[in-house]
Amino acid sequence: MELKVIDAKGQVSGSLSVSDALFGREYNEALVHQLVTAFLANSRSGNRAQLTRAEVKHSTKKPWRQKGTGRARSGMTSSPLWRSGGRAFPNKPDENFTQKVNRKMYRAGMATILSQLARDERLYVIENLSAATPKTKEFAHKVKDLGMEQVLFITKQLDENIYLSSRNLPNVLVLEVQHVDPYSLLRYKKVVVTKEAVLQLEEQWV
Repeated sequence: MELKVIDAKGQVSGSLSVSDALFGREYNEALVHQLVTAFLANSRSGNRAQLTRAEVKHSTKKPWRQKGTGRARSGMTSSPLWRSGGRAFPNKPDENFTQKVNRKMYRAGMATILSQLARDERLYVIENLSAATPKTKEFAHKVKDLGMEQVLFITKQLDENIYLSSRNLPNVLVLEVQHVDPYSLLRYKKVVVTKEAVLQLEEQWV
């Protein structure tokens, strides 16, 4: 399998031979869907909370007498049937949204995504990614010179200048290899990987 190597101007300057096991796998839509769903579920903070009928502020006085009014019987205003009443089955912070994905499935899913990116010509290799100064404007010019708008950069090691230069760009994300996730790979239109990061990806997921 060959990946295109681009220079600082976004022009193809060569190719890089990579592992077919990681970049030449057939696409498995069901596996990718399961992987992304599990990732988003595991990212949830789970801190939403609603009040039960015992927790809402209300009066314990009976709204009206039991019989003779023509209206339905009612004991107190905290009933879930009432506006501003408590919830019958409230969401609580102790809810567990986590989904387990086996290591073998995760590796296969990530390889599937990378392979599809390569087939769609959305995956490129660059020699290195560096920034002399922590200037967002300068890094934005670099991205523009590459001819890309929405782009994910994957590098072996994220230095401080790159982090500070890229963090305020809304359509640019820079990640280290160990922090790459399936959602980010699919979210961005282009993925640019440094040569060192490609080798580390092969060591990590093959």
